[in-house]
Amino acid sequence: MKRRIIKIDEDKCNGCGLCASACHEGAIEVVDGKAKLVREHFCDGLGDCLPSCPMGAIHFEEREAPAYDEAAVKAAQKAKAAVPAGQNGPAGQAARRAAPAGGCPGSALRQIRSDHGAGDAAPAAAPAVSRLGQWPCQIKLVPSSAPFFDGARLLIAADCTAYAYANFHEAFMRGKVTLIGCPKLDGVDYTEKLAEIIQNNDIRSVTILRMEVPCCGGLQRAAEAALKASGKFIPWQVVTISVDGTILE
Repeated sequence: MKRRIIKIDEDKCNGCGLCASACHEGAIEVVDGKAKLVREHFCDGLGDCLPSCPMGAIHFEEREAPAYDEAAVKAAQKAKAAVPAGQNGPAGQAARRAAPAGGCPGSALRQIRSDHGAGDAAPAAAPAVSRLGQWPCQIKLVPSSAPFFDGARLLIAADCTAYAYANFHEAFMRGKVTLIGCPKLDGVDYTEKLAEIIQNNDIRSVTILRMEVPCCGGLQRAAEAALKASGKFIPWQVVTISVDGTILE
């Protein structure tokens, strides 16, 4: 049948997952860092998800689609409500993670255990030295042209990487100009700003540092698009950090 249904523009989507949270029917999920309409028969065509999208990536269209299946939606909601969310053990936590959900996978709760207890001091070490070589460092605040960009090796890092990776300053920031951001929280596409920085300055290399969570893909895509838009051939790499502080690639 032909009916009104949502359409998600994946080029605009930053993977924040806000639309999935707003979809009470569970029609939307974040898959590989992009929001997708995974259950067309769950979409009622009312558009609760539209105002939640900070990127304007969702709109209505009239097209052939399965009819809205209210019975299936209610059955799925009932099954989700039956998940023992009150359990504190591993089985309950696993059930909650596995349950159909509309939120961003990057917001899933996890407990991370380090080598020393939460109340214990870390082993004694030499005082850490900050390797931040310029200010400001937030992508939204830094000017597109600044003296410190001349001949710079650029680090474009997701906010959370500095907290997840213990040796962040020495391993990644040292000798680089550091730019940080979070497209999910800032609600912006950094592509244009980063392209201006790369185009207007003599950038020697670019390192993109992101977390493993899907919503962090927005930062990577913006940086890659900026490199392409600049028309320059600059050495670049992507490094992914896990939530427990290890380098994945």
